[in-house]
Amino acid sequence: MAGVDLDDLKRRMDGAVNAFKSDIAALRTGRASANLLDPVMVDAYGSKVPLNTVSNISVPEPRMLSVTVWDKSMVSAVEKGIREANLGFNPITDGQNLRLPLPDLNEERRKELVKIANGYAENAKVAIRHVRRDGMDSLKKAEKDGDIGKDEAHSESENVQKVTDDTIKIVDTLLSEKETEIMTV
Repeated sequence: MAGVDLDDLKRRMDGAVNAFKSDIAALRTGRASANLLDPVMVDAYGSKVPLNTVSNISVPEPRMLSVTVWDKSMVSAVEKGIREANLGFNPITDGQNLRLPLPDLNEERRKELVKIANGYAENAKVAIRHVRRDGMDSLKKAEKDGDIGKDEAHSESENVQKVTDDTIKIVDTLLSEKETEIMTV
């Protein structure tokens, strides 16, 4: 049988879901989370590196992040990287430690975050549909080449559609949870 590899399609769709999860995890909701600083890059030793490669990030309080820089000479570079990431943080430097209080979210910012989350969800759905299209194209080609019959192609296309629908439902559920979290914090 030269139809379509459903496991491969599922794996690729799960990749889109995982990318979506990491995108929405970086959206600040009002609760401190170490992954809020994932987008921060620091100029270290001649190259840009992620913040977590030069420091330890912790959450000492629900509305506070703490960054402990390992190398004293990197403190100002870390502070600069946090400010340049435009995440709304204003670091308070204390030796090799930086404290990052989370500012309050106003209604307008919450709505903006929901819009951003919706955009991330739409990108994930587009990626999932691209995987679906690849699967359908390979089924059409296999049918045209005579590798599979019309009935088998129809049955396999229904399977591809079911995997697509199930994966999009996962994205919708995650989005709904994130919207609730943003609006109720």
